[in-house]
Parts: sequence; structure tokens; C-alpha cells
Amino acid sequence: MHWNALPSRCRHGAALLALTCALTACSTTPPASTMASTAPPSAVATPAPVPELRPGIPAGYLGRALPDSLALLPAPPAKGSAAFANDQAIHRAAQQLRGTPRYTLATTDSDLHFPQVANTFSCALGVPISQQTSPALYLLLQRTLVDAGLATYAAKDHYKRTRPFVFYKEGTCAPADEASLRTDGSYPSGHTAISWSWALLLTELSPERADALLARGRAFGENRLICNAHWQSDVLEGRAVAAGAVAALHANADFNRDMALARAEIQSLRSNSVQPSNCEAEKAALAIPIPGVL
Repeated sequence: MHWNALPSRCRHGAALLALTCALTACSTTPPASTMASTAPPSAVATPAPVPELRPGIPAGYLGRALPDSLALLPAPPAKGSAAFANDQAIHRAAQQLRGTPRYTLATTDSDLHFPQVANTFSCALGVPISQQTSPALYLLLQRTLVDAGLATYAAKDHYKRTRPFVFYKEGTCAPADEASLRTDGSYPSGHTAISWSWALLLTELSPERADALLARGRAFGENRLICNAHWQSDVLEGRAVAAGAVAALHANADFNRDMALARAEIQSLRSNSVQPSNCEAEKAALAIPIPGVL
């Protein structure tokens, strides 16, 4: 299935191009820093071939059966409302973190390209996530990124909310993305929908790591505040879209098959004591809170 075969409520040229590009490195060998050098080959079966949006880009699981974010969510806060004043206050607080390790992490989190983004939850999960060490889990993340990301577009395209960096005539942590973001609705946050979906799925796969996984998923979304790309209400409602996407995914047989494969991979990596790397720097960055965000 191609992008232009998706329902019109889910299409947005610049944003879908960015989402497509996030998957174009799916066959690229991940950088060595994403895995332990002693990682053994996965002992778990490789997932079966899947449909592609176009060559090298795997489709999501849900196809047209996406949750309708326009029906799911309330309208974003209106200018002049108390809720928008709160969004503005959180924006000012988040911008105080520029130049800190948390801002550096937020900049990394802004990049949804594979293979880099697959490593996001490695430290929280306690095992490295890469195409080499965990191919089924890697594919699961790729396909659910498509579903969670596209699920935000009914509301995004309807409300066309202005992003904070445009509203204030400022910059973001990812200047190269700003041109496309200017024409891409802010509400709800697609990054948050993706990261919270991943946090929920990984918690299901590894419930003993639930606290760390959910905290990392929350931080990933809140890093969009630090990057000046979203308002807090965008982030909060991105989690609601994620919950809808995850609920829909559980009715999909291919998704459930891949979850079982991913669970086996995680168990295999743990049994071989394979550890992720560079976790201390991430831990230090995550310890820096956004003022005023509970």
C-alpha cells in the first residue's frame, strides 16, 4: 500500500514524507554504539515478510483501521483561554532548559529516523534494540510508528494548530525540520503518540521494567516542549491517541504474532546478559525536570 492509498483524513504531504523518510534506513546496519560489542546473534526466528508502503518501507499493521483522533480528542485550547495560558507558561519554563543535557537528549529524540530511533528505549528496557540484535522488535517499532503517527492526522489536519516556535517566532532543536513543521498541525503531538505507544507495548513485553519504560516514553513526548515544537496540551492528547492505537493493534493477528517474537528476543538477550550502552548520560539528562510539569 502506498501513502496516497491511505484515507484522505490521514494524508498530509510534508508530514507523511517525513514519516516515510523515518523508515527509509530500515535495512541499514545500526551504529555500533546501539549494542554491546559482544552481542550474540538473535536465537529467535526472523519475522515473516510484511507489506511495504514503498520499497524498503514497511507498512503499519492497521491500514485504514486507524483510531479517529478528530472524534477521540477535544478541540485544542483556544487563544485567550486559561488552558492556553497554561500552555504558554509551560512553554516559557521548557525553554529554560536550552543548553542543558536534557536539551541535548530532546534534540536526539526529535529524530524519528531508523536505525537511530530504535535505540530510544534500550536503556529503559535493559537490552539493546537494533535490527541486528532484535529484528522482530525492530520491525514492531517500525510498523507501530506508522500506525501511531498516522492516527494523529485526522485532528492535525482539521485543527491546523500553530506550533509554539511559529507563534513566538523562535527556533526549535531541529532547524532542518522547521520548514515542514510550519505546515504540519501541532495538535496532537505525533512524536508523543509514537513514543507513548512504544512505551505501552514495551511495558507489555517487559512488565518488570514498566516504571523505566513509561518514564522514558513520557520524557520523549515532553522533550517536544523543550524542542519548542509542541504545546503541553499537544503532548497530553498525543498519549490519548497512542492509547487508541494500541487498543486497535491488539485486535490484529500480525501484530500479536510479532509481539510474541519480540518477547522471545528480549528474553534471549537477557539470558545472554546483553547490555545496552551509554545509559549513564541518558540517566543524567532525564534527571533534569521541566519546571512546572508534574
